Amino acid sequence: MSGHSKWSTIKRAKGAKDAARGAVFTRLGNAIAVAARAGADPDMNFSLRLAIDKAKAANMPLANIQRSVDRGSGKLGGDQIQEVLYEGYGPGGVAILVECATDNLNRTYPEVKLAFSKHGGNIAEKGAVAFQFDHKGMIRVKGGGDELMLQVLDAGAEDIESDDQDGSVESIVYTDMKDLAKVRDALKDADVEIMEAELTYVPNNTVEVTDQATAGKIMRIMDALESIDDVSNTHVNFDIDESLL
Repeated sequence: MSGHSKWSTIKRAKGAKDAARGAVFTRLGNAIAVAARAGADPDMNFSLRLAIDKAKAANMPLANIQRSVDRGSGKLGGDQIQEVLYEGYGPGGVAILVECATDNLNRTYPEVKLAFSKHGGNIAEKGAVAFQFDHKGMIRVKGGGDELMLQVLDAGAEDIESDDQDGSVESIVYTDMKDLAKVRDALKDADVEIMEAELTYVPNNTVEVTDQATAGKIMRIMDALESIDDVSNTHVNFDIDESLL
């Protein structure tokens, strides 16, 4: 699962750039609107609760959050936001999944396709890439060690992966997608500090990238995809050594 956690770390590191560009609130709002289609009450709709928690963590104004809920639940009328998953391959044959939330597929698909083709990749047919990933729950928490591992397993999680970031230990907990709410709540009850929780796609196998030129090309295609406002998340199966970045 290291390919997934590596890309997650890289994305968090560039988060400040996303915030400065203003795209982050657009993405968070779209995610809230999509989740709100299944119900506007976060106490009854776990996906909406996750989306709102993520928006609050990014300091999204409460008025914006409520407007996104109202938009998704149909109170504001207009075109409905819908989810779509695009699949493709990047430089070096790495597999890429692109989650989008959009009110206009005729706008979003050409933008995603151009990002692939312009940077040495190609968009693929539905199902051609997704089979290489498992849909999982992911919870990022503070800390590591044996005690946390026992708490995670007792909560019903499948796996845990720890990483030391500049002296601060963080862990990524993986769950069955149906168990994400249960495991998150159990960890909160055990006083584990939760930083983020979401559904994600985890690669079954990773592609090791050892060539710096290829690594640079991969980063460029990922930056191009992440710069599209309708893109809500990206998932890859590469494993790039930090020295190449």
